[in-house]
Amino acid sequence: MWAFIATFFVGIHTAHSFTVNDVPLIPTHPPKRLGTTTSIFMSNTLSLTLDKPLGLILEESSTTNGGVVVTAVNEGGSAYDSASKDSLIQSKINLVNGIDCSTLPFDDVMDIIINADTTVDIDFILPSSPSTSEPVVAVEEEEVVVEEDEVAPAYTVGTPVSIVVQQPQTNKGDITINAKVGDNLRKTLLSNKDIELYRGMKKKLGNCGGGGQCGFCAVELIDDEGVWGERSDYEATRIGKNGNDKCRLACMNNIVGPCTVRTL
Repeated sequence: MWAFIATFFVGIHTAHSFTVNDVPLIPTHPPKRLGTTTSIFMSNTLSLTLDKPLGLILEESSTTNGGVVVTAVNEGGSAYDSASKDSLIQSKINLVNGIDCSTLPFDDVMDIIINADTTVDIDFILPSSPSTSEPVVAVEEEEVVVEEDEVAPAYTVGTPVSIVVQQPQTNKGDITINAKVGDNLRKTLLSNKDIELYRGMKKKLGNCGGGGQCGFCAVELIDDEGVWGERSDYEATRIGKNGNDKCRLACMNNIVGPCTVRTL
């Protein structure tokens, strides 16, 4: 008798004490453990003939209707050996040996199972049942769009590119120069006689010849497709108040990609 009780009640807990065959048992708290050979599906119910130990972990239902639900199926019980074990999770015990347990308190359901013979017929209401499952609310997943930082195109040395030159101080229109990546910008601009890089006698006579000292070859970088990068602090110092933060010293910049520049 005691061997049977020890085997059957391993892992069974409840919030209250109860007595089986005049043997007082004082479990602590749910969940509880209880173990199949025959199964019958009818609509949203599942009927199983189980041998003890059942191997079911039961908890009191959180719904207002009462009853108990299966929260897990443990290895070692007859329910675990059933092909329907996965269907039992979150199912509700409906009948035990023909007794309606769907609304009974947890302790009453446990008493019925405990007092049953070694083989128990249990009807489960599967979790898809509207009577035992809370309405399933479809949650529309928000599409997460990860914006990647735009990567500026990279041009290898020798790649042909176009340099557009604007000269607002003259009546000339925009001039497009064919150049190559790696060419010096100052030399490229001076190679075209229609471009007046040094405008005025002061710049013509006082320029340093491309030594990066005078600041007279400064041009404004209007559009660089994001490939020219930031200018150096030295350039900013030499240009000073003679240009804005987009201005570059043509002598200190090699062409890295297509661009539009404006003479000062």
